[in-house]
Amino acid sequence: MQDVLIKNGTIVTAAETFRADVRIENGKINALGSTLEKSGAQVIDASGCYVMPGGVDVHTHLNLTVGDVKVSDGFFEGTAAAAFGGTTCIVEHPGFGPDGCSLMHQIQAYKAEAAGECVVDFGLHGVVQHLAPQILDELPVLMANGVSSLKIYLTYTGRLEDRQILQILDCAQKTGMYCAFHAENHAIIDYLTHQFLEKGSLSPEFHPKSRPDACEAEAVHRILRLAETVGNAPVYIVHLSTKRGLRIIEAARNQGLPVTAEVCPQHLLLNDSCYREPDHQGLKYIMAPPARKPKDSAALWKGLSQGSIAVVATDHCSFSLKEKILRGKDNFSRCPGGIPGVETRLPLLFSEGVLQHRISLNRFVEVVSTAPARLIGLYPAKGNLNPGADADVVVFDPNAEKTLTSQALRQNADYSPFEGRIVRGWPVTTLVRGRVVMHRGELLAEKGWGKFTGRGSSGRP
Repeated sequence: MQDVLIKNGTIVTAAETFRADVRIENGKINALGSTLEKSGAQVIDASGCYVMPGGVDVHTHLNLTVGDVKVSDGFFEGTAAAAFGGTTCIVEHPGFGPDGCSLMHQIQAYKAEAAGECVVDFGLHGVVQHLAPQILDELPVLMANGVSSLKIYLTYTGRLEDRQILQILDCAQKTGMYCAFHAENHAIIDYLTHQFLEKGSLSPEFHPKSRPDACEAEAVHRILRLAETVGNAPVYIVHLSTKRGLRIIEAARNQGLPVTAEVCPQHLLLNDSCYREPDHQGLKYIMAPPARKPKDSAALWKGLSQGSIAVVATDHCSFSLKEKILRGKDNFSRCPGGIPGVETRLPLLFSEGVLQHRISLNRFVEVVSTAPARLIGLYPAKGNLNPGADADVVVFDPNAEKTLTSQALRQNADYSPFEGRIVRGWPVTTLVRGRVVMHRGELLAEKGWGKFTGRGSSGRP
């Protein structure tokens, strides 16, 4: 592999900002400093740009199938979009497998589907959809296969009951694993949805009303109490969306409970008025949890700035607008849930966060790269620019402007939930393990350059 020298840029890490060049040898960061020239190295001029550790998105659904509908990207198109957006490693949440399947079933299935397809590195979360004695016995097997985290749902068909969650939390903690939770109360959703359907309230604006903030707050509270019961097991709350949920997490953290919160750009930047867009366009935003009130977004930004929210991920799940309208135009509850976002995470957070003085530049790098890598067991190979780390690097132009449209983005989706928004700050070059995979809007790596990245014990907050 050719050595690389990134010159004339400004290094930005989670801790500091300084002028330096970066030398890459054999796919690893070799040195940061000046006078690092080496004969034969590929030179990348980063003048006027930030040089940062590549983004780490620990919550994607690039390859999800639900029933008879599949997302529009798959591993190749999804990871290509990630590279165009400055993300160098994703961690995929597999969907539910066949009834009664082992924990390894979905890991093996997804690894087989990803083989030869990805252009950035990828990891996998386990998913627990039922509980039997052999499931608990499989946790060490997952760990041995580089899968150190588990997803647990409190809603959907694969949801677990409280006693089952207690067993998983207890066993996971003893195994060194981390449990991530989709925190919504299923009974509330089911009850309210049926009420709306019986009344003929079928338009998209009833989607957020069927999943109110109390739905998330109750689930977050319950998860934390269950984790406390088994000796303060560390838990990870994915896609936090409400002020009420955040306040419960902050109170728990003040008591010393090891809880980590993740937020997504859609919950920072959208609000529930989007569901009233005419001509079925409100279906674009059907996702779980839904877009909330402006007061919720304001609280989430503050939590992100102050540290009670540690990670920004995407929950990228790109069911097409065509499918959403086909299935949901007469009944919001039939609309496939999820939105695309893996390509726009860094630009949106830089433009709306750093440039709007909601978070600092170093905090930006922390929440999109270093913190997720550390918490999910990828650090120090990922999420930093220290010598010896994988040379996962993004050269980011803070002055580049782009209008977000489905046509202007690489993502294989027929819409963007941020359609028409102008952002400032965009990746110029993305390197994965020292290989330039994207440069100035051109994909340069072939399918299969991205490899499965096994993870060790996940970190506590």
